[in-house]
Amino acid sequence: MKKFLNWLMNRSRNRFLLSLLVSAVFFTNCSKSSNSSPASKPASAYSPDVIDKWMTLEIRIYKDATGIANGAFTRPFAYSGISAYESLDPGTKSWNSKYNGLSPLPQTVKNSSYYWPASVNASLAEFNKMFFTTTNVNAADLAAIDSLETAIDSTFGTVAPDVLTRSQDFGKSIADAVLAWSITDGFAQNNAMPYTAPVGMGLWVPTPPANAAASGPFWKKNNPIILGSGLNAQPSPPTVTYSEDPQSAFYKMVNDVYQASKTLTTDQKNWALFWKDVPGVTTPGHWISIVQQVIRQTKSPLDKAAEAYALVGITMNDAVISTWTTKYQYNLVRPVTYIRNVIGDASWLPLIPTPAHPEFVSAHAVISASASDALNALYGNIGSFTDHTYDYLSFPARTYTTFQAIGIDAGNSRFYGGIHYQPSIDAGLIQGRTVSANIVKSLGPF
Repeated sequence: MKKFLNWLMNRSRNRFLLSLLVSAVFFTNCSKSSNSSPASKPASAYSPDVIDKWMTLEIRIYKDATGIANGAFTRPFAYSGISAYESLDPGTKSWNSKYNGLSPLPQTVKNSSYYWPASVNASLAEFNKMFFTTTNVNAADLAAIDSLETAIDSTFGTVAPDVLTRSQDFGKSIADAVLAWSITDGFAQNNAMPYTAPVGMGLWVPTPPANAAASGPFWKKNNPIILGSGLNAQPSPPTVTYSEDPQSAFYKMVNDVYQASKTLTTDQKNWALFWKDVPGVTTPGHWISIVQQVIRQTKSPLDKAAEAYALVGITMNDAVISTWTTKYQYNLVRPVTYIRNVIGDASWLPLIPTPAHPEFVSAHAVISASASDALNALYGNIGSFTDHTYDYLSFPARTYTTFQAIGIDAGNSRFYGGIHYQPSIDAGLIQGRTVSANIVKSLGPF
């Protein structure tokens, strides 16, 4: 992982310098047009097929990639979504002024025609080629990035060559600028720092069976994509005070998890396994799949699809920063440690493996509440929605009547998985909603 981060930083620094040079030339010759050329159709006139295909490939890459922590996949999700969204016509509202630390993006040439599907295709191809490497992605998946770009380009045969080239160049310039910005968010530096976990009663320790070192202890230092996204999101300290007394509230809270684990129904097991996500498509990959399915169900046009892609990615990225801030502030012990050492079942393991980070709060609750609220802000009530993400594993699909219900379902699954106490889930759901509300307020209305 460290080698990958160093490689990415070195490569991206070169890209950044190139981006600065390109931007200098670009701004010398270009100015932002308030409307697309009369010869250019708006992005709303096109289908979301280009984004749909790239989402499918990214889900595959996330599933196959190695050496990247589960939560870290929120970064390519967010930045690729931004690349797609900002590659659209000027009639689509840019969020450039709202991004934390991003310089003005390249702009379209006034009174020139663009073909927006080609712009988005070039942007997503460029970003994915630069972000993923042989360090963490297999050769077949890397080759698929080039193949998909070529396959989609081959469908643009009726577009005038100069329009096609102009559109592709614009999309690539957006991706280059976004990637150069992404390496300034602190992720590479912060997550390569050494960490010594605090020691004490009720504090987190590495958990079986892997007993892996703490994951993401300095994630809180990463720059959020939207400044102020974490405002008032941090929860109060855990309301249940640590105690090993069998009559205490803490003992009862842990025992609830323990007793539930011994009487899990088939539905509860399916519920927990559906949201396990690793191994699987990862948690961010699961949410890309959900966004993809929502886009298909609502028949969203290209601009709406890009907006959903970007907004959900942004909320999840910033939700992870908020979550890991909380986790390493309180360093609360995981159920498996307490159940083995205090309750006394020395060989107990939860239904799903315990991740290598503290218990409070539930990351799934925060991440999923933020994503589901973002979808609700964009789409409102679309009626019944069935999540088919894990059909390929023959898991029963899950159906919801609201977007918020998806977030609640994901959060509560961790109780039956045996890795979270219910108060941590409840606090996480509130935290995720707060992060999402801050971002929606900043970027909206929708």
